[in-house]
Amino acid sequence: MKVPAFTLPGPVARIGARLPQLPPTLVLVTGLNLALDRLLPRDTLEPLTGKRLLMKITDAGLALRFTLTARGFRPLLSTATPDLTISATTRDYLALALREEDPDTLFFSRRLLMEGETDLGLLVKNTLDAVDWDALTARVPFLRAG
Repeated sequence: MKVPAFTLPGPVARIGARLPQLPPTLVLVTGLNLALDRLLPRDTLEPLTGKRLLMKITDAGLALRFTLTARGFRPLLSTATPDLTISATTRDYLALALREEDPDTLFFSRRLLMEGETDLGLLVKNTLDAVDWDALTARVPFLRAG
């Protein structure tokens, strides 16, 4: 499946920024927790424990704040300065998830921005690179092409 080039219209971001951010954050942390230990190695992610993470979906106006605890990923209600902020558009996150683009390409073309603790950013990037996406695709039928 090839993600078409698109950006959500400007009003979407303005509306999205005014909506409660907890529901989409809960969706994100649920997905991350399902992947934890199956795809995302908990021991590798250990340095993220207790860190404040912010995932911005720029064209949707979403700012999803979460952290990793001993019990898994959890939403953060605090608006304290995050330790790591990752920003991209909806399309670029989808392309990254579907492995149509790699994190380095998006980063060096300034379509994926990482701010804050650079070692955490490298950890996230390297973890994404290490995920066996083919194994995931084999186990989750709707992700298969065609």
